[in-house]
Amino acid sequence: MSHAACRDDVPIGASECLHRLIDGETGRWWLPHGPLEVRGEPRLGRLLIAHGAGAGQDSTFLQRLREALADQGVQTLAIEFAYLQRMRREGRRRPPPRIDHLVEEFTAWCDLLSHPELPPLWLGGKSLGGRVASLVAARDGAAGLVLCGYPFHPPRRPERLRLDHWPALACPTLVVQGARDPFGTREEVVGYALPSVARLHWLEDGDHDWKPRRASGLTQAALIDQGAAAIAAFMATPVRGASE
Repeated sequence: MSHAACRDDVPIGASECLHRLIDGETGRWWLPHGPLEVRGEPRLGRLLIAHGAGAGQDSTFLQRLREALADQGVQTLAIEFAYLQRMRREGRRRPPPRIDHLVEEFTAWCDLLSHPELPPLWLGGKSLGGRVASLVAARDGAAGLVLCGYPFHPPRRPERLRLDHWPALACPTLVVQGARDPFGTREEVVGYALPSVARLHWLEDGDHDWKPRRASGLTQAALIDQGAAAIAAFMATPVRGASE
């Protein structure tokens, strides 16, 4: 079932969503902000996760990552931005809106899904989704931050760094990055002056979607499992300022 399939379900309100979360329910629900898929038990915590620019929560990468995180004890709350929902309705691609619009949309989800009776909400996402999450965390704070394939710069444009807001990050921050990610390779990122709260976990030979080259002898599934294990360990015992 695709992430958009919950569109056929009966919509629920914010209060009903919180009651279900507090009662430990999981599933795909349609809320005023759009679709939400809750997967796994929050034994180690809850992670609000946003998607990349061109693919939604039903992408192979995010499906496998959320399944692996659930196995590790991390509950994921997967959302889709409004422009992606519109892409589904119209059946054609469209670019994301201005980043500040996505920041406000993500903030609305944070407000909706936070409650004193629930574990603190970690923020995160894939590529663009991670950039949005980091902007929210820098502005408003967060329990922690998980960035999967962070877009440090556009491909082939290493001079256009997306790090202006990073000095404001005050929460434990984990970046899980493929070593040859064109949005920020290991060789490039080790030269950046990142804040002390940030930790880097490198996936050997992985690209932006954590796919290795066949000659490496590795598989994307294995790297996703490795990334999920690193995220779970970090959420269990956040470590500041370390790099792997």
